[in-house]
Amino acid sequence: MTDTDTPLAGLEVLDLSTMVSGGFTTVMLADFGAEVLSVEHPDYNDPVRDWSPDAGGDSFYWKNLGRNKKHISLDLSTEKGQELARSLAADVDIVVENFRPGTMERWNLGYDSLSERNESLVMVRLSGYGQTGPRATKPGFGTIAESLSTFSHINGFGESPPLSPPIPLADLTAGMFAVQGAMFALYARDNGGQSGQVIDVSLFEPLFRLMIGDVEAYDTNGVVPTRTGNRDVRSSPRNLYETADGYIALSASSQNIFENVMAGIGRSDLVDDPRFRTNADRVEHADAIDRVIGEWCREHSTDEAIAKMESAGAVVGPVYDIADTFADAQYQARDDMLSVPDEQLGDVATHAPVPKLSETPGEVRHLGGEHGQHNRAVYRERLGLTKEEYQQLRSEEVI
Repeated sequence: MTDTDTPLAGLEVLDLSTMVSGGFTTVMLADFGAEVLSVEHPDYNDPVRDWSPDAGGDSFYWKNLGRNKKHISLDLSTEKGQELARSLAADVDIVVENFRPGTMERWNLGYDSLSERNESLVMVRLSGYGQTGPRATKPGFGTIAESLSTFSHINGFGESPPLSPPIPLADLTAGMFAVQGAMFALYARDNGGQSGQVIDVSLFEPLFRLMIGDVEAYDTNGVVPTRTGNRDVRSSPRNLYETADGYIALSASSQNIFENVMAGIGRSDLVDDPRFRTNADRVEHADAIDRVIGEWCREHSTDEAIAKMESAGAVVGPVYDIADTFADAQYQARDDMLSVPDEQLGDVATHAPVPKLSETPGEVRHLGGEHGQHNRAVYRERLGLTKEEYQQLRSEEVI
């Protein structure tokens, strides 16, 4: 497969962001063939490079988040750095930034400035609270966004405190919505006769959008969702159940699947129990149905429980850690981890691009590279700077 076979071949992206939300946006674009110029300050790294665990240098997180990109350094706070950024933005399709609103304008790098040279530019702006509103100029990180979105409030068990996720969920979700927004804007530009535009993505709104039905339920009936652990207030049984040697995940969101679960555990007699006859009945008596399933699961190993339930048509699966994914035949059959050569690590596994396209799939060409690794190629070859101009910018620490 060559670069021209990827769906975004020819798409050019200038990534002025730091950390996760912007980096995840651009790595997804890079995975599917976009040329991404990833900018870092000349004097210090993107903070993600220093996250643990590391590979005796850059973090594994950076190796993943920085893959498939060209890495350049540039001081955006200097006039010469700003002029270089405008020159780079003049012939790209997308600019991605995630500074606090107002920062880019202070550097003369806002959309109005950049679009003067590139009226077809799509600018993706990620921030904690969006570009407008009373919180807009406040600093924002994913943990606060997860809490503001109501996610943390509903995450946890019963009377336990609310829980934040163990991954930067708000940043990663915002990155996915940012990619969608960029693709929407490019389609409008290239097919509807539109010029470029700004994509305004906050960290809290993408997660809030996933709380399907909550806005309507509160507005109509004043319903405030509570923490329900691994249960789902919309259907039952749905939980993680302890087995003799681990855990299984089970969901029975339709009547026939519930009946299959009961057949799998040898309790088809409970299908006609008034407490469990309908989904609404089961939600009301979730403790009782979970107790029945839980007692059965604890008498069987994980493999036994899954085999018996699946033979009856139940929908069930194991609870994996990362080591389990490497050994799993489904992951292997789907090539979900790819081995990529890296100068620092040697051959190392990394996530395969997601989703899988049948004719123009994504690819991983290399993992996250070194700070300023592609400066010469970009500034000398792309922008056409002379050797003297390039050396002067280096000596002034503009690049």
